[in-house]
Amino acid sequence: MRIQFDVTHPAHVHLFKNAIRTLAADGHSVAVTSRNKEVTTALLDAYGIEHTVLSTKGTSTAALVSEWTLREFRTVRFAHKFDPDVIVSRALPSAVHAAALTGAKSIVFTDTEYAWKVSKLIAPFVDYWCTPEHYTHDNGEKHRFHNGFDELAYLHPNWFTPDSDRLRQYGVDPDEPYFVLRFVSMGAHHDVSRDGFSPAGKQRLVEALSDYGTVYISSERPLPPELAEYEAPVPPEEIHQLLAFADLLVGDSETMATEAALLGTPTIRANSHATDGVLGVFVQLEERGLVESIEDIEVAHDRAIELATSPDASETWDRRRDELLEETVDVTDYMLDVIDEAANE
Repeated sequence: MRIQFDVTHPAHVHLFKNAIRTLAADGHSVAVTSRNKEVTTALLDAYGIEHTVLSTKGTSTAALVSEWTLREFRTVRFAHKFDPDVIVSRALPSAVHAAALTGAKSIVFTDTEYAWKVSKLIAPFVDYWCTPEHYTHDNGEKHRFHNGFDELAYLHPNWFTPDSDRLRQYGVDPDEPYFVLRFVSMGAHHDVSRDGFSPAGKQRLVEALSDYGTVYISSERPLPPELAEYEAPVPPEEIHQLLAFADLLVGDSETMATEAALLGTPTIRANSHATDGVLGVFVQLEERGLVESIEDIEVAHDRAIELATSPDASETWDRRRDELLEETVDVTDYMLDVIDEAANE
């Protein structure tokens, strides 16, 4: 088989990395096209995944339009040269269009309803539209549902093992209480009109949690001088090790909140849209007691202190996570089955 993966965001690297490695190890021809955005290319390099950079994230609306127009052309050109049987992406118009124009099968893996407008536009060109069962939109007869979470493509026990020694290399003591705070830039298309922690709110939360353990911050934006000492010391490829041993994750992020929850870490997701019920992934995780989504930042602050000082929180989350794993699938295995089916159709 000849398989092309289009990777434009750090989360895509994690989603597809195990499928990429497995297919390559099995002797298939695999190509990865990438995008300079945040740590996307750094993660690919850290995992030893060869890739071709097709564009760099624009810094303005005009620059983004220009970038995606150019990326569309480059993705099609790359696909013409590589001649894939299948192009796999996460609802990327450039990848889907490239598949349609080159005769390849298009496979999309996604779990975010925030992108439903884009999804609706590209759905007619997608051959396999794969989402978790809790995804709330229906993209027609080509839509397939799996009983899992996309993050289980890399956090399922078949693929991820917590390793305390890897944390100690970076000065993190997994045996002592610590808390991870995740702050996003609010610059993504789905973050329009959404608010998270204010600078003052971040400072206050750090100071409060510091009374009970070490605080580590993961931030899309550079931290201000007063918070710089709290920056997480681990490289991006080790962030899941940091989450796995944490006593608490608090943040305005969507992806890292899901990851922490699926690792059995007490998790608070706090932003102004946290309780809107749009994202099926969080409806499921909230029902299972693995994420607490809180719209009011002050309420989230107080709840964070309660969980940080609870002697039973970690044990409770571990039990709930184990119950979830008994009922869900290894998404990488599912992905490989779909790719094999599409390539041999």
